[in-house]
Order: sequence, then structure tokens, then C-alpha cells
Amino acid sequence: MIGKISGRIEYRSIDHVLIDVRGVGYIVYCSDRTMATLPSNGEVVALYTDLVVREDLLQLFGFTTLLEKEWHRLLMSVQGIGAKASLAILGTLGAEGVGRAITLGDVTAIKAAKGVGPKTAQRVVIELKDKAPGVMALGGTLAAAGGAAPASEDALLEPFDPPAKPTVAPVASGAAAASAQAEALSALSNLGYGPGDAAAAVAQAASDAPGAETPDLIRAALKLLAPKG
Repeated sequence: MIGKISGRIEYRSIDHVLIDVRGVGYIVYCSDRTMATLPSNGEVVALYTDLVVREDLLQLFGFTTLLEKEWHRLLMSVQGIGAKASLAILGTLGAEGVGRAITLGDVTAIKAAKGVGPKTAQRVVIELKDKAPGVMALGGTLAAAGGAAPASEDALLEPFDPPAKPTVAPVASGAAAASAQAEALSALSNLGYGPGDAAAAVAQAASDAPGAETPDLIRAALKLLAPKG
């Protein structure tokens, strides 16, 4: 299994890039959102990858964060969702957006992805809703474990060493958001709230205030969880 690739971008197409790793070129397919964050041709990039094996085809799919890769894996487990549909959903909503949509049962947001019909979108929500809290809780851990592209040719000789800085700003901000949501979810769970209710409240709070830090998310979620009346 090829789990991560670090190398130089040789060329890019609409939905994939060719990454040169020590003279070997790997074609890696990415979502629109991921493609937009990648550096220019000739620059170094690091992507987490998922290898899809079929009888007549081997395809690599690339992700800027482990959280995005985890959602791709779960989306692919839903009947009717292949790699193309999964990338369309992730490209439309982003990893955090997918978590919020599934947790809140927002079928409309899921079906906004190209090629995803209402029945398939509903199936995604139904089959993954119970798994969403766990993935959200993993968000902070996955963000902390995530690496970034090496900064020089010398770094390519040691691809498994932790890099010193993130490749692009959008990845860092996405990791920070995932970490804040995960910490808020953990705090609510420690207060005794059920995982489903806690995840829905955190998702709603994050949707209402993108970029909010952990304390603000907790306060907003607690207000949403407070008894009405």
C-alpha cells in the first residue's frame, strides 16, 4: 500500500498531477479543492495517498490531510460512492464540511457534489452518521500526526522525516479547525453529552463560526445543547 508520496510536481491536469519521486513518476488524482492548494510545477509536494486496485486498473488518490483521507475511506464504503464521487464530495465540502453535513443530516449539502443524486446522498448520511463523531474526535490527532512537503531536494532523500513547515496555508488552517472541533467534542463528551448530540452541536457551532477556537466552540455548542423553554 502506498500511503504517502513526496516529490516534485512534473505536470498537472484538470484532476491529477504527475509527481516525480527519484525519477519515478506517479499519477495522483485529487479533488478540485486539493488541486487548488498544490504548488506550481517543479515545486515539492507531499500527499497522503490511497491506492485503488481493480482487475484492469491501479489508481492513486491524493489528499493534503489525513482527515481528508479518512473521510475518503469512509465515503468509499457507502454503496454507490466510488472514488470519483468521493472526491467530488470532498472537493465541494472539504473534510470538515463533510463531517458537519453528515452529523447534521444535511442531505442537500452532500448532493451538491457533482454526480451525487439525492438517494445516494441520503445513503451517505444514514450509513455514516454514527461514524461521524468518531472521525471528528480523531480530527485533532490526525492533524497533529500530519506532515507536509519537504522543502528541498535533500529532504527528498529522507521522505519519512517530519518536515519543518506546512506546504500551504489552507492545509494548516484546515488542520487547526479539525483540531479545535476534536477538542470541543472531547470536552463535551467528558461533560456527559452523548457522542451524537455533542458532534451535532460542535458541527453546528463550527458552521456558524468558521475558524472559531476551542473555547468558543465549546461555549456555542453548550448553548445549542441547553434545554429549550
